[in-house]
Amino acid sequence: MRELILGGQRSGKSRSAEERARRWLAASPHHEALLVATALPGDDEMRERIAHHQASRRERVPGLHTLEEPRALAEAIEREGRNPRQLVIVDCLTLWLTNLLMPMDGTPVDELAWQHECARLALAVRGAQGPLVLVSNEIGLGLSPMSREARRFVDELGRLHQAMAAQCERVTLMVAGCALAVKTPGVDDA
Repeated sequence: MRELILGGQRSGKSRSAEERARRWLAASPHHEALLVATALPGDDEMRERIAHHQASRRERVPGLHTLEEPRALAEAIEREGRNPRQLVIVDCLTLWLTNLLMPMDGTPVDELAWQHECARLALAVRGAQGPLVLVSNEIGLGLSPMSREARRFVDELGRLHQAMAAQCERVTLMVAGCALAVKTPGVDDA
């Protein structure tokens, strides 16, 4: 089962994904769970935020391991998604996109490289043998940003969400800690 969990900041996206990992691990002693984290600690506040997330995640889901992978996400899913007994959580697509299109250090990828990365990610998601949960921020519900770069980011994130939703059997929208089913298995999404 592949699932895309979308929502605003502090909507409960990550907690919802962690709960799926907790239930997965509890279902069988042979199950494993891995969180692929895409955040980069660019400043002291972000380092503190990451440390807080790591500590609280260890308390909530003790068996959930973490892999830091801010850029090579498709490769991580290709490698880690081979094990049908391992649930993989990606948290989050928004930060991954930021690392590619608006990096803190270095040059953003060009349009062709971005299209290649997006297509490769879709193939990796489709090919995952075990359960996969993708987490991302839904930021396209507000006003159109003022800058060209920010508008491109919002547009590309929306396209990325559509591409990932097409690969997932389930899409969930989190609002104020409440899960709203957007797409469910077995329901015609035409």
